[in-house]
Amino acid sequence: MKELNDILVELGISKVRLAKYLGVSRQMLYNYLALNSLNEWPKEKSVRLLSLLNIKTEEEIKGLAVDGDYIIEVESRLNEGVKDSSNREVIADLKGFNKKEQEVLSDIINLLKEKLSEDRSKDTYTTYCYLYHYLQSMDSAEELKYILVYMSKSLGFTGVEEYVYNRDKQFMFESIMFSAMTLYNNGGASKTKLAETHKRFVQDIEHKNEEKLSRTQELNTAKIQALKELGYTEINEENAKEVLEKIAEIQSRKV
Repeated sequence: MKELNDILVELGISKVRLAKYLGVSRQMLYNYLALNSLNEWPKEKSVRLLSLLNIKTEEEIKGLAVDGDYIIEVESRLNEGVKDSSNREVIADLKGFNKKEQEVLSDIINLLKEKLSEDRSKDTYTTYCYLYHYLQSMDSAEELKYILVYMSKSLGFTGVEEYVYNRDKQFMFESIMFSAMTLYNNGGASKTKLAETHKRFVQDIEHKNEEKLSRTQELNTAKIQALKELGYTEINEENAKEVLEKIAEIQSRKV
């Protein structure tokens, strides 16, 4: 399943959207992706995923060549698959917001649609995938908000003395960002001088990825335990739903 996970990342398909396309919860999708093969998925779900990728067997995943055209094709099928439910959700969700909140949401959606319509290149698509990842992670680190403030101030949208968040932390962050951007724009930072810093950056990311792998291994342990508790030796079409629900139950015991 590593090849499948890799191709989903390369395509920029979020787990939320894929879960909607398959008609399952996000947690259930994570459980699916932790299995060893598509043969262990419920038949209708595996067929739907293969249809999204426009292939007939799991083995064909290894030969997929991801380019701009293929990304657009998959995105089109994905959009078609979730369009009706997504539209209903957006309309219902907007009704729960006040006028200002509705305006900013509408402005963001319309701007994204306009930009993507004007430029359908892979770079533009990938840029907005990165933006989506950024928004998904907003609650994980307060510095992500400070980056937005810094850029808004730098581009003249926000007053330089406006501090909505923690004033002291925001002040320090903006000062550091200004120093870094000045160094970058003035050519004072050579690749050679920054090589060691970038090496530490790579090592930090690799460490975080190892932690993710550890969580995957933890899920595999839960799968083994679920099979044992249910008295099965393997996951098949007949018991897949029951086993995956048991895995979710075992995971909830640790919360």
